[in-house]
Amino acid sequence: MSTIRPDSEFADFVAHRSTALLRTAYLLCAGDRAAAEDLLQDVLERVYGKHRRIRGDLEPYVRAALANASANRWRTRSRRVAEAPLERAGEPGIGGHEGAVVDRDRVARALGALPARMRAVLVLRFFDDLSEADTAAALGVSPGTVKSQTARGVARLRELLTEHDMTRG
Repeated sequence: MSTIRPDSEFADFVAHRSTALLRTAYLLCAGDRAAAEDLLQDVLERVYGKHRRIRGDLEPYVRAALANASANRWRTRSRRVAEAPLERAGEPGIGGHEGAVVDRDRVARALGALPARMRAVLVLRFFDDLSEADTAAALGVSPGTVKSQTARGVARLRELLTEHDMTRG
C-alpha cells in the first residue's frame, strides 16, 4: 500500500502562508469566514495542479488568483436571488475587546458593499501592503487604475462607515 505524499515545496508554502492568505480571502469575501475558507481552498486546489509551471514567487500568483476568484464568486452570487437579512433586535453592548470585534465587522461589511474589483484593490494595497505597481500586476490593470480605484474606494468606504455611525445614534 503506497501513501500519497504532496509536493513538499507546495506543502511548505501552504503551511507557512495559508493563515495570511486566509486573512486576505476573508476581506475579499467581506467578512464571511466560511466563504473565505472555500475560496482559499478552491484557489489552492487549482494552483497545486500548475504550481511547477509558475515562474517566480508563488504568493503573488496565489493572491492574484484569490482576487480573480473572488470577483468571479461575486458575479455568480449577483445572479442569485438575494436573501432577506434578519432585523437586529438592538445594538449590542460594546465594552472590552468586543468593540474591536464590532469595528472589524463594520469594516468587513463596508468592504462587502464595494464592487469586487475595488474591494480587491483596497485589500491588496492596504491589508497586504502591496505597492501600486504590484497591485496592478496582480490584478492585470494599469497603475493609474489602481490609483483611481484606491481613491474612489477609500472615499466610498468612509461614506459607508460614516453612514453606519449616524444610524447608530
